Amino acid sequence: MSVPKTDPAVVFSCLGHLYVHCFTAFYFVIVLAIEVDWHLSYASLLELWTLGAALVGAVALPAGWLADRWSPRTMMVAYFLGMGSAAIVSGFAESPPGLLVGLTLIGAFAAIYHPVGIPWLIRNTSLPRRGKVLAINGIFGGLGSAVAGLSAGFLIDVGSWRVAFIVPGTICLLTGVALLFTQKNNPSSSALRTPDPIKPAISDMKRVFVILLITMFISGIVYHCLQAVLPKLIEQKHNGLISGTATQIGAVVATIYVVASLMQLVGGHLADRFSLKPIYIIGFVVQIPLFLSLTVLTGIPMICAIVIMMMFLFAVLPAENLMLAHYSPEKRHGLVFGIKFVLAFGAAPIAVQLVSWVVGSAGNVGGLFDYLAGLALLITCAALFLPHTYLGRLKQSTD
Repeated sequence: MSVPKTDPAVVFSCLGHLYVHCFTAFYFVIVLAIEVDWHLSYASLLELWTLGAALVGAVALPAGWLADRWSPRTMMVAYFLGMGSAAIVSGFAESPPGLLVGLTLIGAFAAIYHPVGIPWLIRNTSLPRRGKVLAINGIFGGLGSAVAGLSAGFLIDVGSWRVAFIVPGTICLLTGVALLFTQKNNPSSSALRTPDPIKPAISDMKRVFVILLITMFISGIVYHCLQAVLPKLIEQKHNGLISGTATQIGAVVATIYVVASLMQLVGGHLADRFSLKPIYIIGFVVQIPLFLSLTVLTGIPMICAIVIMMMFLFAVLPAENLMLAHYSPEKRHGLVFGIKFVLAFGAAPIAVQLVSWVVGSAGNVGGLFDYLAGLALLITCAALFLPHTYLGRLKQSTD
């Protein structure tokens, strides 16, 4: 896919997506080294990320609202500069209070990306290729989740836990400087895209928004449950496939995320050519039997089922984002996507409690997937009430 050199939105939005998923996950590895260095308990150090994690969701709504009234590109500059600086501050912390400040700032600035970066990308991408570009952007997010632990571990091994904060922070900071320079030399690229020629009726906008509020919140619970439970599932049921060390489990999880995220290219390709509604529904229908199979499968069949299930979970994202953008006023995209990610990240505590309750009562993770199958069924039922959205017809009208 060719990317116009005069349009930086694709490049910087993809980098921003990689960074946000990396910066909100690498502390789970870095904390292990701080525990040894500072001789403090793992639990007390992990709690330092609690406020930052909460702000990732809480600040999304005001960040999106502000982007609608200010410049999204300038907000992205603030995102890169702020999150990079916060990581560097964390790397120089000498005590838990100092680290708390750095981690909290990471969470606050990380909240800017999703409600600002994705609408910014949509606004600067022509309709015929929007699904594909969103898919590429989504792959970068998956890569960020996959490389977070691996990069942090490598930097700790070759340097220290401080290096694991400072090096990514410096890279993020320099990316913000590059975007600031690009902004000065290319103040507007939104004129390059083709505007949507057809706007939906207000009644359809309201219906789609309410339905997507339900499906996005429930799918957020599903996603965060899987993120929390996959390492434990592999540890309990790998059936001799690996030796079961933490490094090997982490590598398997990272591989699953990388492979599954590539499915977004297929989802984006389909979203550019077919009605979004069946793509969205099929993506969740297929997950129901896969979730049920994970209650009994072990070893290689289990890994295959996980990969296929995650592939469909990722594949629906371009269609979901396209529907959300199409059925909301462009001048309110930041606010609308802010609401989406408040729901998505707000589902995390519920997911953690669900995993904790199921594993605590049953002693294994198998029973969790019965509940996830039920949630996928609820999403499917709600999605049946969505209108057919065939952006391919809008594409044809612009040819």
